Amino acid sequence: MGRLYYANDVEPIELPDRLLAHVKVVVGTKLRRGESFTLSWKHGKDQQPGRTTLWLQPAIPMRFVFESAEPEKLDQTTLKHMAEMANSSAGLTVDIDAEIPEATVTPAPARMRPAARRAPVRARSTVAA
Repeated sequence: MGRLYYANDVEPIELPDRLLAHVKVVVGTKLRRGESFTLSWKHGKDQQPGRTTLWLQPAIPMRFVFESAEPEKLDQTTLKHMAEMANSSAGLTVDIDAEIPEATVTPAPARMRPAARRAPVRARSTVAA
């Protein structure tokens, strides 16, 4: 279980490492751009019933602590979906009890063939005699 320390709170927010890794990327991208947004979640099964929403902005300190020393492999589809939610007026909502799919491997785009080199076109002067 990972921990997100928000502002000056000494009590961390506990999220699964895999979810926290994806949240970290989306939050980092938004805040690097200077964009503020909300992050919301329903409390987990082992917590008091309810939900929490945080207002995230670049001036508020955050720290991400992961249980595992190895970085998680990120799922690009999940990241894209989370980024779209973060860009909406409702903000980013995560389900702390949901499983995030294994990382999808997107094949690199095929290299484009370089364009054939053409000799430069030279302007001809036409002077009437």
